[in-house]
Amino acid sequence: MRTLTLRSRLLRGLTASTAVAALAAGLAACGGESDAAATTSDSAAAGTVTVGALSNGAARQTDLKVSEVKSISAELPKSVAKSGKLVIGVGALPAGFPPLAYVGQDQKTLTGAEPDLGRLVAAVLGLKPEVKNSTWENLFVGIDSGKVDVAFTNVTDTEERKKKYEFASYRQDNLAFEVQKKSTWNFAGDYENLAGKTVAVGAGTNQEKILLEWKAKLAKEGKKLNVKYFQDNNSVYLALSSGKIDAYFGPNPGISYHITQTAKTPNPTRNAGKFSGAGATLQGLIAATAKKDSGLAKPVADAINHLIKDGQYAKWLAAWNLSNEAVSTSQINPPGLPLDNS
Repeated sequence: MRTLTLRSRLLRGLTASTAVAALAAGLAACGGESDAAATTSDSAAAGTVTVGALSNGAARQTDLKVSEVKSISAELPKSVAKSGKLVIGVGALPAGFPPLAYVGQDQKTLTGAEPDLGRLVAAVLGLKPEVKNSTWENLFVGIDSGKVDVAFTNVTDTEERKKKYEFASYRQDNLAFEVQKKSTWNFAGDYENLAGKTVAVGAGTNQEKILLEWKAKLAKEGKKLNVKYFQDNNSVYLALSSGKIDAYFGPNPGISYHITQTAKTPNPTRNAGKFSGAGATLQGLIAATAKKDSGLAKPVADAINHLIKDGQYAKWLAAWNLSNEAVSTSQINPPGLPLDNS
C-alpha cells in the first residue's frame, strides 16, 4: 500500500544510530497513543511559537511571532472554536522519523517540523495546540473517531484518501539525491544525468520503482545505470563516503536531516537535486488531514497561507533545512495521487 511505502521511505532515510536513539525515546511512551511523549514547551512568550526546540542538532531553534487572525479563526467549526484547542495528530510512534516528528533531546517532548507547523497553525487560529502522538494506524483511527481534529504527519494527498478526508497542502512530497559535498554531479531533474552512475536505493520503496524505470529507459539508449542495495543506512553512507557509490536516492526530509548531521564531520554531504515522489507528471503534496466535511480544511489552509504571506512559513522550513519542499500556496483538496497509485 502507498501508506506503507511512504513510511518505509522516511524510515530508510534515517541513519541507523538515529533510528536507535529515536526508538529508545519513543518506547518511553508505551501503547498506541501518547500524550506524555507529545508535550510541548510552554516557556515561549505569549504570541511566540518556538520552532526547532530540543531538536538535537537537526534544526536551528527559532522564535516566531504569531498572533490570532480573527477573520480566519471565525471560519472554524463551532465545536472546535468552543473547545478552545486544536487537537493535532502525529503518527510518530514508536520510533519517530527525524526531522519531521520525533522525541527530542529531553526524552519526553515531541519535536520536529510537523508538530511545529501544527502549533503555528493553532496560533493563527487562536487555539491552544494539543499534540497527540500515536502509531500511524491509530492516527487515522483518531481522525475518524473525532479524537483528533487535524493531522500534521507527512500524509500524502491521494485521491483514495479524499474519499474519507479533506486536505490543506503545506509541503512538497519530494525524493532527493545525496552526494558527497565535494562531488560536482547534479541531477538537475534529468534522468539522463544518471548515465554511468552508481546509485544506492532502498528495496521495495517508491524511489526504487522510479529509479528502476530510469534504468530501463537508459538501457534502451545503450547507457548504464548501476543500482546498489544495502542492508542498512550505515552501510549506504559508508559506501557514499568511500566512493563506492556516487549517490543515494531517498526521501528528501531524511536526506535533509542527514546533511545536517554530516555538516561538521570529515565527510559532509549535500543535496544534488530533488524529484517529485508522485513521479514526473504530478508534484506530490503533503497535506494537513482532517475528517471529510469537518469544515477544517479551509481555516487550516487560510492559516497556512497567512504564515506564507507573513514569512513565518519560510522561516519554519529554513529552521528544519526543508526549504526545498516549500509550496507557494496551501490548496484545499488539490489533485492527489491517482487511484491506481494511491
